[in-house]
Amino acid sequence: MICLHGFDTALGRCGIAWNELGVCGSQLPEATASLSRDRLRQRFPTGRETDQLPLQIAAAVHAVQRLLAGELADNEELLAIVLDDSALPEFHRQVLTVTRQIPLGQTCSYGELAARLGQPGAARAVGQAEGRNPFAPIVPCHRVLASGKGQGGFSAHGGLLTKQRLLAIEASSAPEWTGQQMTLKL
Repeated sequence: MICLHGFDTALGRCGIAWNELGVCGSQLPEATASLSRDRLRQRFPTGRETDQLPLQIAAAVHAVQRLLAGELADNEELLAIVLDDSALPEFHRQVLTVTRQIPLGQTCSYGELAARLGQPGAARAVGQAEGRNPFAPIVPCHRVLASGKGQGGFSAHGGLLTKQRLLAIEASSAPEWTGQQMTLKL
């Protein structure tokens, strides 16, 4: 059984979905709270909405709220969240596992991430996996940027402006890493 819960953050209404294995989906806000709810229900049509959260899910919600408020000092709270990524293709799981390791306030390019995976020619495939990340912002795909002339993208509501906003929040909460961020081209 999949359970669903919507919760407020500094950026708007987010959502989380979980099963007995862990978090199976999360999402950033849509334009309105009702659209966020609708989007979560669309992604998990058999899910049951609830406000009764197991301790580990309440901790995940709190970590996302703290991340989006600029209150996290590192990735530890996000890394403690157990994800159920069993529905993802193996390559996507690998990409998202490496993405989770990018420190708060830092960025890397799709090509750098592909190289970390031992597949230096797979930048485009990395971008596609990031674009299908079902765990934003728990898996911080906003920290992966295009290099060179490409802009890359961001599949959350607001697109690249949302990505830029997330990076700005992280830069303010981890100022020692601000110089480590690549520039996001809009």
